[in-house]
Amino acid sequence: MLASQVFWVVLATLAACVLLSFVTSTFATPQNLFNVTRNFAFVAIVALGMMAIIVTGGIDISVGSTIGLSGIVLSVTMNAGYPIWAGIGLGLLTAGVVGLVNGLLIAYLNMQPFVVTLGMLSVGRSLALVISGSRTIFEFGPDGHKLLVLGGGKTLGVANPVWFLIVLGLLFWFAFAFTRWGRYVFAVGGNRHAANLTGVPVRRVICSVYVLGGLMAGVAAILEVGWLGAVTTGLGTGDELRVIAATVIGGTNLAGGVGSAFGTIVGAALIEVIRNSLILLGVDSFWQGTVVGGFIIIAVLFNRLGGERQGD
Repeated sequence: MLASQVFWVVLATLAACVLLSFVTSTFATPQNLFNVTRNFAFVAIVALGMMAIIVTGGIDISVGSTIGLSGIVLSVTMNAGYPIWAGIGLGLLTAGVVGLVNGLLIAYLNMQPFVVTLGMLSVGRSLALVISGSRTIFEFGPDGHKLLVLGGGKTLGVANPVWFLIVLGLLFWFAFAFTRWGRYVFAVGGNRHAANLTGVPVRRVICSVYVLGGLMAGVAAILEVGWLGAVTTGLGTGDELRVIAATVIGGTNLAGGVGSAFGTIVGAALIEVIRNSLILLGVDSFWQGTVVGGFIIIAVLFNRLGGERQGD
């Protein structure tokens, strides 16, 4: 247990929560805890898809643009008077297509994941500008109230995005622990050549995780638009850093083959607790990037040291 990165991340998150409860008078309030759990749910949902991608040895830095593009498609559709199911369907379809294009280029044309997703980052942001006409959308047609309740409402005192995260977290845990696809994902990340020799459909598995990553970005976009009540082309900007950070901090190895849904969720929770603590303690928000980047470096170092210990 002491050698597990996830254990230390859980311990750090709990310790930070306890410390902040004593240091500040506002952290442990119901409203602040509600905000913290809701905010980290958006990142954690996307991070679940990112975890599957990184486990195969890949990376997707276009998720922020996918969130923005999917949110714009959803908003433009509903703003035109179409029902919520049409907006959600087109938003998810858009996110899935982005992931599919990434997956096809990476899996079947053997292009580098970083290069492909870097290009898609630019393409996605550009398409969001074109589709929206670079305008802010805050009218969502006759079903607008349903969207606002979906992303900004609560059930049994818990923010709706958190319930989505719980369900998706359980589905990812089940898929990785009990399905053939889950075993294939880890096999590809552990040794792609060996997996191919044993009959694993490597290309299809790689393509599938990018589609899944895109869909998770789409889900987060829908919930986030519902929470914000408005959408701009800047939606999702910078989210790729927080998503990758949550995944790596949660114990997913950038080299592939190692990762867990629980660790990813805890990693996202730790980042949000730290971000919230900086705000409550009056630290300049510009320092947030430094803190998140520092945690990424520490997590990668922890992974490297853990690998060296296992090798010895």
